[in-house]
Amino acid sequence: MTLPERIPYLIIGAGIHGLSTAYHLAKALEASSQGSGADILVLDKTGICAGATGIACGVVRNNYFQPAMRELMAHSVAIWESDPAAYSYHSVGYMQLSPESMRKDIQSIYAQQQAIGYESVLIEGETDCTAYMRGLFADWRAEGITSVLHEKRGGYANNRQAMLGLADKARTLGVQIAEGVTVTDLIRGKDGQVMNVITDAGSITVDHVVVAAGPWVRHFWQMLELPPTVDILNRETGEVAREIPMWTYWSLQEGTLGVDPDLQQTNAGKPPPVIHVDSDAPLYSDASGELITDNMWGIYYKPDFNFGGIQGGAAPFIVDKPADEVAVDPYGPASKEFIVGERFAEMWVSALAHCQSRFSGKLPEFKQEPSGGIGCFTPDSFPIFDNFYGNCTVLADSNHGYKMIGIGELVAQELLGEPQPLLEPFRLSRFEKGELHPVSNSPFPWS
Repeated sequence: MTLPERIPYLIIGAGIHGLSTAYHLAKALEASSQGSGADILVLDKTGICAGATGIACGVVRNNYFQPAMRELMAHSVAIWESDPAAYSYHSVGYMQLSPESMRKDIQSIYAQQQAIGYESVLIEGETDCTAYMRGLFADWRAEGITSVLHEKRGGYANNRQAMLGLADKARTLGVQIAEGVTVTDLIRGKDGQVMNVITDAGSITVDHVVVAAGPWVRHFWQMLELPPTVDILNRETGEVAREIPMWTYWSLQEGTLGVDPDLQQTNAGKPPPVIHVDSDAPLYSDASGELITDNMWGIYYKPDFNFGGIQGGAAPFIVDKPADEVAVDPYGPASKEFIVGERFAEMWVSALAHCQSRFSGKLPEFKQEPSGGIGCFTPDSFPIFDNFYGNCTVLADSNHGYKMIGIGELVAQELLGEPQPLLEPFRLSRFEKGELHPVSNSPFPWS
């Protein structure tokens, strides 16, 4: 397509945040008689969901220890539920299983879910937890689980199908999506606002820009000359941590066990909820019997016909490649070696077998293919959703992205001048103010 010389709203990135923003902004413009979808252009250097969104596991959950994240996720779950066919959304529920060291965290999550009307059930005590799980899966055998939080809403969406559906909804409203167009620079005027977006197909004059580039966010952060480090106030001690790097890259450990997805059904023969297990029990190799770890570990998994098997993951690890090298292309040759750690397959499949006997002996079925990718994390591992220079909104999801389909709706309202309280806890200024999100005892950095 021929790019316009001028567009009121330009969105960089055709993943979950870019497409959701485009669709919801088009709806809001039309409803308010302030414009239409034709005023919106989405650019992507490759194509729709070609980056992190395209290989996301697609889990949709509310399970967060942080109140602000939990409220944001409840809003997003409602968006997923609004059109499950178009979003290829499977509302099977979500389960968080934890050891005693996390029980207070889980109790807090449950109490706050009840306070916001989010349906869930809490089971406590190892005996009752085992009985509850065996009521779903007869072969359940994980030990040391003393809390089970079963969210009745949530589930997962098929990543690519969902984004194609979202793109179709946006295009129906007149939104233009240009694939294979690379943004090379953002030009700001004397007042600091972004005036022109320079691409390899020409320059575009803009009124508003939304950067929704996933793990490539650091690249655009540099274009905008935003700070590479941040000072973080500890409000309890009054101390300030100086010049903390703004971005850290983690390798996201995910994969697929190439078995019939129907292997993971409930006792009643129904699709099961997504399962997340954190455990402090020693984990032994299902292949050799050797100890893999006696530290805290965690996995999540679900049957997924889109991936063609049992798909899931484990806690990520920090990439020890220089950030500049990785940031050029988080999915390029320099990053390929970090896609899956050497022992991920053995650890993850052994953890599956630790939980359910049906997975024992299945390690040879693990698919040796890249999955997960590289995630770009903020200093506290939570998103930054903020406006800079008056007309540039940056959506840095810190790898919480796919489930957060509702961010686009909130950003659309802010673009039309309506501040959104749900986004306030995710401004850049929280670091210098010391208004950080609480941290749980989970082994996952995003919890």
